[in-house]
Amino acid sequence: MLIAHRIRLDPNNVQATYLARAAGIARFSYNWALAEWRRQYEARKANPALPAPSQLALRRQLNAIKREQFPWMLEVTKNAPQMAIIQLGEAFKNFFARRARYPTFRKKGQHDRFTLTNDQFRVEGKRIQIPKLGWVRTREVLRFAGRIVSATVSHRANHWDVSITVDTIEPSHLPPAENQGAVGVDLGIAALATLSNGEVWTGPKALRTLLGRLRRLSRSLSRKVKGSRNRGKAKLKLAKLHARIGNLRRNGLHQLTSSIARRFHTIGIEGLNVRGMLSNRRLARAIADMGWYELRRQLNYKAAWRGGRVVAVDRWYPSSKTCSICGHLLDRLDLGARQWTCPDCGTVHDRDVNAAVNLKNKAVSSTATACGGAGAGAVRMHGVKPAPEKQESSSRQV
Repeated sequence: MLIAHRIRLDPNNVQATYLARAAGIARFSYNWALAEWRRQYEARKANPALPAPSQLALRRQLNAIKREQFPWMLEVTKNAPQMAIIQLGEAFKNFFARRARYPTFRKKGQHDRFTLTNDQFRVEGKRIQIPKLGWVRTREVLRFAGRIVSATVSHRANHWDVSITVDTIEPSHLPPAENQGAVGVDLGIAALATLSNGEVWTGPKALRTLLGRLRRLSRSLSRKVKGSRNRGKAKLKLAKLHARIGNLRRNGLHQLTSSIARRFHTIGIEGLNVRGMLSNRRLARAIADMGWYELRRQLNYKAAWRGGRVVAVDRWYPSSKTCSICGHLLDRLDLGARQWTCPDCGTVHDRDVNAAVNLKNKAVSSTATACGGAGAGAVRMHGVKPAPEKQESSSRQV
């Protein structure tokens, strides 16, 4: 099981300069390889006898020319350029598998990071040894035990972090989930999540709370002269605010998902098409502020840690319009209707709680199906593998 722990680094000025140089070389290598990939691809279309571009061939090509054309690459660890090209190869692999878009060039200030393989660094207590730099202090010790796989050093809002990926020996490092049965989780905008037991988690709504300050700092940055020191100061202030918004959102999601995974062994959740819903220009900002995709991702690996399971109910299942008592299905239910009365049994439903109860029932019935019971309908159970980015956010700002 792969688990990643992101730790804040505490470098001095000399070490911070080295980290910035290594991140810049990784970014340059990635962009060089992407441009060369495009060139070789176009050349192969004109002459099919030429070999197809690959990350292995590009790595060999860079090694052959870097001592003459890019001698400054030798000042940092060899992993910085090599791992960047390997990541480009993975990006193209995801693109050809239609899991991602076509790779784009990395930008300074947004993609400041480099990766180390497990044979190029060492962790001891509150410090990490980086090639050609030495020991760098960290704010905390590595909390997971197992085989260290890799480490990614990244820069965000004037801070350096290292995300260390560990292949844990034990399948779970936490006690099993408490015996509180199953739960349904209905995601929303007014409230982040409503549970089938009646609990309501409003969520931090970090972007909505700090939107006014974000606009002011953005306007202030746009008025500064490019290249001036005042522009650099304004840019740093804006980056810090973006980081704060992301941290507030991430903290709220971790509190919610940890509470659910700790108490319930079966979790029913909607299989929403978040990317498609973000195309709604009226609701996109509110949906993005809630972080539905990140919530589901965290639930997946945290449930796996405690031996639980997450059941994703089909996105077209009418959980809000179906009576959780008698099963009656309404023909229409407006988005603004927060309560409704079942015409068959007369039960008064809270829209979100009723949807959560229906999701819970679907999750329970799917569990019975897995054990040989009756059919459960359109649900999908996850054989969960936790993502290596447990606490590492996207490099893009909010």
